[in-house]
Amino acid sequence: MPAEAIVRQSVVDVLEERLRTDILDGTHQPGSLLPPERELAASYGVTRTTLKHALSRLEQAGLLRTRHGVGTRVLDFLTSGGVDLLPLLVGQDGRWLPDVFEARRAIGGIIARKAASRCRASQGVRLHAAVDAVAEAPDSAGAQLAEAEVHRELARATGNRVYLLLTNTLLNAYLPVRHAMSTPFADPAVAADRLRQVVEPVASGHVEEAGRAAEDYLQVTAEEMAADLARHRRRRK
Repeated sequence: MPAEAIVRQSVVDVLEERLRTDILDGTHQPGSLLPPERELAASYGVTRTTLKHALSRLEQAGLLRTRHGVGTRVLDFLTSGGVDLLPLLVGQDGRWLPDVFEARRAIGGIIARKAASRCRASQGVRLHAAVDAVAEAPDSAGAQLAEAEVHRELARATGNRVYLLLTNTLLNAYLPVRHAMSTPFADPAVAADRLRQVVEPVASGHVEEAGRAAEDYLQVTAEEMAADLARHRRRRK
């Protein structure tokens, strides 16, 4: 197996990440003005040019607003931010994870119902192949990643690309900490059998059955993953 490529970060990337963290954890409070650029650049040990690039990215993300003659103000991300912030928020504060799981269940039920109403035979074949990939995974980590692909296939079966983007966002919110949440995938064959209870009614066009199966599956796996994560955090204390 080839080694995973090392992602190189530029100074701008690192500064953007540090500033974003300082905004999300409240070091820079919503509504407050950031220090003048010269002072802020010096505090982070970077040039003003580097700082300007990082601030521009954070402004595009909805975390800052710069006005000439006024300065750069920190925005309330709950008002101005987007779902792209979820992976960062979960990484910084585990209390976001229950919200992610609740949204995952609600959206997953909608997606399963919509997929069942629109699923073509070719999409049903892809869904079953995706479940088979879970069963064939060599370990729990592989099964967990394969399970994510099942959710993406369900979203694709709806024919609505926004559902696919929402699915990606919710997956990205918790997959970075997936190593601590492995119970639902400990036995890949069992994990696949549970997923088939969702995929089969979708492929058969049974709308309400598909929605209920998806909600039940997502509720149970969320409870198992949350328990895993709680145990993991207790061990780290």
